[in-house]
Amino acid sequence: MPMTEQATGAHHPQPRARTVGHSTPAVEHVTGAKSLIRSLEEVGADTVFGIPGGAILPAYDPMMDSTKVRHILVRHEQGAGHAATGYAQATGKVGVCMATSGPGATNLVTPIADAHMDSVPLVAITGQVSSKAIGTDAFQEADIVGITMPITKHNFLVTKAEDIPRTIAEAFHIASTGRPGPVLVDIAKDALQAQTTFSWPPVLDLPGYRPVTKPHAKQIREAAKLIVQAKRPVLYVGGGVLKAHATAELKVLAELTGAPVTTTLMALGAFPDSHELHVGMPGMHGAVTAVTALQKADLLIALGARFDDRVTGKLDSFAPYAKVVHADIDPAEIGKNRAADVPIVGDAREVIADLVQAVQAEHSEGHIGDYSAWWKDLNRWRETYPLGYDQPADGSLSPQQVIQRIGQLAPEDTIYAAGVGQHQMWAAHFIDYEKPATWLNSGGAGTMGYAVPAAMGAKAGSPERTVWAIDGDGCFQMTNQELTTCALNNIPIKVAIINNGALGMVRQWQTLFYNQRYSNTVLHSGTGEGGSEPSGGTRVPDFVKLSEAMGCYAIRCESPDDLDKVIAEANAINDRPVVIDFIVHEDAMVWPMVAAGTSNDEVMAARGVRPDFGDNEDD
Repeated sequence: MPMTEQATGAHHPQPRARTVGHSTPAVEHVTGAKSLIRSLEEVGADTVFGIPGGAILPAYDPMMDSTKVRHILVRHEQGAGHAATGYAQATGKVGVCMATSGPGATNLVTPIADAHMDSVPLVAITGQVSSKAIGTDAFQEADIVGITMPITKHNFLVTKAEDIPRTIAEAFHIASTGRPGPVLVDIAKDALQAQTTFSWPPVLDLPGYRPVTKPHAKQIREAAKLIVQAKRPVLYVGGGVLKAHATAELKVLAELTGAPVTTTLMALGAFPDSHELHVGMPGMHGAVTAVTALQKADLLIALGARFDDRVTGKLDSFAPYAKVVHADIDPAEIGKNRAADVPIVGDAREVIADLVQAVQAEHSEGHIGDYSAWWKDLNRWRETYPLGYDQPADGSLSPQQVIQRIGQLAPEDTIYAAGVGQHQMWAAHFIDYEKPATWLNSGGAGTMGYAVPAAMGAKAGSPERTVWAIDGDGCFQMTNQELTTCALNNIPIKVAIINNGALGMVRQWQTLFYNQRYSNTVLHSGTGEGGSEPSGGTRVPDFVKLSEAMGCYAIRCESPDDLDKVIAEANAINDRPVVIDFIVHEDAMVWPMVAAGTSNDEVMAARGVRPDFGDNEDD
């Protein structure tokens, strides 16, 4: 459980003012900048991703003397933000990024929004112009507090040096407790330069912040009754289960009830893909069985999930027969999109642990759910509509095969970070996720360019683990400069570019819905050297030469015959980043698919293939 979350709930009343830590305050006479670095050391921050600039520059001088905080100089502030997110997702700690005022700060907006959508604990520290210049349109001034207010869990503007330790402690506490999220701390330059005293721990004053972690016992009992009474229940598991470190409890609950489990895109790894109770990922590109299970269910037990549009499809036709038990740490999510019959506010780990006890109590009284008929249907759908793909007739590389073999040949405990688009969905489907913190992606915001910097952050936080970035040729061209950061900082990630020469997911929609009018989705010129048609993929830029220029080992793979060899070669190299340019067939599509704005009942197993479930819709 992150940080001091146990002390924040209704079960453990939090006083109005509280301290962090238990050490006796020792007063030091320092600058505000030194106070900032000392504060980061005390809250346990060991890695900061950032770029210096005028307003934040005072903080960079004392950082040079710190033996506890490692700063990684990125090539773009967006890379710093995504790296901090990847670090947080892989380690469970708070990710930290730092930027200067104005454009430095505004370049963090995308990763902050990304972290907000995916509930990632992040602290972004920005320099600001001197306090007397705020509001004068001074050089490199931007109201980053105002800009980020809708996309942060909370943010602070610090204009006094003495406020820095308390603010940093509060920022880390807010970011990591309750529903995690990004917190921005904007510090005026004169506050960093001023003389002050530093003592730790500071007194926190957060009277309005009291996340409820302990669920209400009556709601738990009601949920348990519905579970044993249901005929077609589904455990609908979202990313909140991973955030709460509740995967062990989830496995106990699933095996105790025998109910099928679906894990959303943000929850992959929360429940083993190989487990017999797992029916796949739901959603627009979810497995047919998972999508259909939700549609036919008579009870949804939603745990740390938010009924987002990519899972529900057309909302008013989603799961029409189902009662809903909805458990979430954030009360604002409950009833937001779908009314809950049994709302439960609480930390997923405590909710699931209490549900286990309540279901056991029901079982001891002879109330045991019978889901045998339900599993007969589920197993028939699994056998009839498994995930699969066709090999290209021309003998070229299948992108699904490339990603599947990367997963099969990777060392145990490998972390996978994906960009956004077709390759993201194929990575979700064709790699098996057996453990938590093995799958990193931009789920809510869908941020192209996420993969390379997120993989960098994950590898910086977990240097002992192999980290593969599965990226598209479109995504890769947005943030590949962070490979230079990796090369110079001994962060040997591995990058697979799924190079189909197009913005693949947009091209798929153009194929299906825009009469194959490929407007501005082709990433190559249409001709190869000497005017001939290219053999596939984009060659401008030449990703192999580009990667080599940034200090990486780079390989191009165009034939299925070479696939295993180049993946094994990449896995064997651990002294520098490795990039493989996989030239794949451009017409491969992601299936299954539910078209945007349609009902999940209209799921397509493949192009032109509508599943026939052979059952009575109104049973």
